[in-house]
Amino acid sequence: MKQENPNDPRRRAIIASALIVPLGLVLVGCELSVPGQGPPPALYRLTPKSTFSEDLPVVDWQLVLEIPVADAGLSTTRVALQMTPTQLEYYARSSWTDRAPLMVQTLMIESFENSGRIVAVGRESVGLRADYILKSELREFQAEYFHGALPSVRVAINAKLVQMPRRTIIGSESFEAAAEAKADTLEDIIVAYDEALGSVLKDLVGWTLITGQDALGDS
Repeated sequence: MKQENPNDPRRRAIIASALIVPLGLVLVGCELSVPGQGPPPALYRLTPKSTFSEDLPVVDWQLVLEIPVADAGLSTTRVALQMTPTQLEYYARSSWTDRAPLMVQTLMIESFENSGRIVAVGRESVGLRADYILKSELREFQAEYFHGALPSVRVAINAKLVQMPRRTIIGSESFEAAAEAKADTLEDIIVAYDEALGSVLKDLVGWTLITGQDALGDS
C-alpha cells in the first residue's frame, strides 16, 4: 500500500477545505448572536396608584402579596397586543422593565403603601408576620385592536384574600378596567395601560382593606 505523503500539496488542500465549512458555520452563528445589532428595545414601566377614597378604613394588620399568577403569554417582559380575540402578539422592540406579574406585584405594594391606610405590606420574601395573604391572578393585560378604530387596553385581576393562620379565604373578587389609547402609537398605548391598571389597583386596594377589616370585626 502506498503511504500518503503528509507534505503532499493536494492533501493539504483537502484538509484546508474541510476546515473552511465548519469555520464558516461558526462565524454565521456568531454573527446572528452578536449583541448590539439594531436599536435596543424601548423599556417601559407603569405607575402605582396614589389617590384613594377618604373613607377607606385605617388598618393595623399586616398584608403579604404573592406574585400574581399568569399564563405564559402574559408572564413575560414583552408588551402584549391582540388583533383578534384568539391571537396574542407582541409589539416589536418594546419591553416592560420586568415580567408583567412581577411589575404588577410591585405596583400593588406601592399602591397599598401610598394609601396610607395599612401598617405593613410586602412580598413573601421580606418575612412579614402576615395577618392576611393576597393571592391574585393576572388574567388580562393586553392592548386590543378589535373593538374600534383605536386600540383599547384591558386589565383584569382576580384576587383572593386569605386570613392567616387558618388560611381561610374570606373574600374573592375580580377587577377589570379598559382604557382607549388616544392614538395608535406605542407611547399612547402605554398611557392607556397605566390608566387601566391604575383603575384596577384603586379598586383592589379599597376592596382588600374593607374586606380584611370587616372579617376582623366579625371574628
